[in-house]
Formats: sequence, C-alpha cells, structure tokens
Amino acid sequence: MKIKAAVLAESGKITLQQVEMSDPLPHEVRVRIMATGVCHTDLKCAASTRLVQNRPVVLGHEGAGVVDAVGSAVTQVVPGDHVVMTFASCGTCPCCRDAEPAYCDRQMPINFGCARPDGGVPYLQGEEGPIHGDFFGQSSFATYAIGTERNVIPVRKDVPLELLGPLGCGIQTGAGAALNDLSVGPETSFAVFGTGSVGLSAIMAAHHAGAWPIIAVDRVAARLELARELGASHVIDTSEGEARAQIMSILPRGVDRVLDTTGVAPLMREAMAILAHRGTFGFVSGTADGSDLGVPMLRMLQGRKVVGIVEGNSNPHLFIPFLTDLFARGRFPFDRLIEFFDFGDIDAAFAAIHDGSVLKPVLRIG
Repeated sequence: MKIKAAVLAESGKITLQQVEMSDPLPHEVRVRIMATGVCHTDLKCAASTRLVQNRPVVLGHEGAGVVDAVGSAVTQVVPGDHVVMTFASCGTCPCCRDAEPAYCDRQMPINFGCARPDGGVPYLQGEEGPIHGDFFGQSSFATYAIGTERNVIPVRKDVPLELLGPLGCGIQTGAGAALNDLSVGPETSFAVFGTGSVGLSAIMAAHHAGAWPIIAVDRVAARLELARELGASHVIDTSEGEARAQIMSILPRGVDRVLDTTGVAPLMREAMAILAHRGTFGFVSGTADGSDLGVPMLRMLQGRKVVGIVEGNSNPHLFIPFLTDLFARGRFPFDRLIEFFDFGDIDAAFAAIHDGSVLKPVLRIG
C-alpha cells in the first residue's frame, strides 16, 4: 500500500515522500497513525549516525493511532483498536521475563538498529530502493506504521487519541522515573532538575503520589511557573544562584529522591550532593559532554544510591493505560505540555523542541 513518510536521507535532510509499505508479517500490527510526538531522541538520531547508522530511514517513536491490520499470529489487538506505540523489546531475556522490558538485553539493536528483528526485507520501499523502518519498533513519522503486540498498547477510546502518543516515550519516562524506579510516595521529598516534558511529567506523577515537598530546578522562569501549576511546591531558578544551597535551605537534611533530566554534569553533581541519608539519585541520560561524574563513595555508605533510568522502567501494557486513566480523571494533565504541528511542518516541530520554545511538539498526521 502507498503511504506518506518523513524520510531521513544520508545528508540528514528530512523530506515527505510517498513510499510503498508491505503487509504485516504474522507477528506484526499495522497502525494508521493519527499523531506522533517529537522527542529529543529523534533530534539526536537525525543529526548523527552514532545511534542510527542505517539511512535512509523513517524516525518517530511516539505514535498513536488505530489498528488497521494484524498478522495471522496476533491475538491481543484487532482492527479498530485505539493504540499507543512504544519502545520495542525482545520478550525473552531475563529483564523482559521480569516485566522490566525497558531494560531489555537487546534494547539498543532492537530500537536503534532500524531493521526487522528477524533480519527480513525492509517493509518500506521508495523510488530509489529500500527505506529502513523499525525505529523503536515503529517509525511513526508516517501515515501508517508497523509494530508488534509487545509495543502496540491498547488504550481507552474516550480520550483524544491525538494527545496520547507522547505517553509512549517522553511522558512515561518522567512519570515512570518518579513512580517506578524512584518509588516516590506520600511525604517523600522530591527534587527534579530540568523542567522539560520529562521533568514536568515526573512532577505531575509525584504530585499525584502525594510527595512533598516537590522542588523544580531550572533557569527558565516560564517553565518554573508551569512546574508550580503542575504540582511543584517550590521552584529554584539556577540563574539566581547555585541550586544546592537553595535546596538545603528548604531541606537541611537533604532530599529523599532526586531526578536529573538535564544531562548537565555540574547539575548532576549538585543533585547527588543534596541526597539525604538513604536517598536515591536517578538520571535519564548520560552527561551531554560525555564526562564522568565521579561518585562520592563515602557519602554512598549512608545508604545513598545512584540509578540510571530508561523509559521510566515502564511495563507499557500496564503503565500507559494507567497514565491514560489518570489523565481522564484530571490527575495527570500532560496535555498542557503539547503543541500541535501539521505533518508538513515537521522541520518547524524539530526546530521548536531544539530551541526549547515548545515542550512537546506533536505532529498531526491522520
């Protein structure tokens, strides 16, 4: 069938093209995409071949749409189901068997290899030859995408589908970091460094869970104000001074749980330095400059922990419907982070997330 896709060429240029998509294999699901979020991971992969080496390729990994067709072996979804597409996982490694697919042993090749897991022929064909799909098991910068039962998640039909795509990556990363790996709960003190879409999602989830105080740290006044509206009890503007001193004036004992979403090494070191005894510092990306942080080993002896977090350690078949239900009940207003762009304005959406003018761009496709 003919579809329209945003194809990333060897040159790094993205163009909308009409391409041919083959039918789903027995274990695959074809989804008519209604909308897709744009994530910083898309930017990184478009700008460099370090993560995604195959070109030409279709990116996009926060798709939401309607099941269009299923392979003969598919049993968990049927045509007409509303779904969110999320990260891919193998389903057979120890992490997947323990219901922690975000830490799948094959996480990198299965999400960034942009090839069918069985090594089959690419399902996209352009005028000049094959086009790689399977980015995060979906390549959803397109009018149709192919995934599998493991990463195509059914959701309720009474919630606007065009909003739900970011639950598949960025939003679940922040919310899951707070609720799953950091186990933020009632009266847990919580600090979040960086109030982009991931950080604000963590703040909303922590607010729902009853954490207090919730401290948002950033240098952009408008984002800090939004953080306050979404549940932060305190905000720290780093343009006015070092975060550590300001936070310790609020919590002299230190903070129970700290999440970094910035990847800025000096801020990450500050975040580790404010941990209370038995506190946990979580981070969702490596340092932007590639530097090592250095762990203060003596301080760690007081029960402090450091944990790396991928995709919020989400079990998507449970966590995405949970977040959708919270949103429907007015307890998780992630729609306040979203700004819509037409599919043809994909370059503008990329520019908006790159310069920070938009927290979570979403492309309207269907």
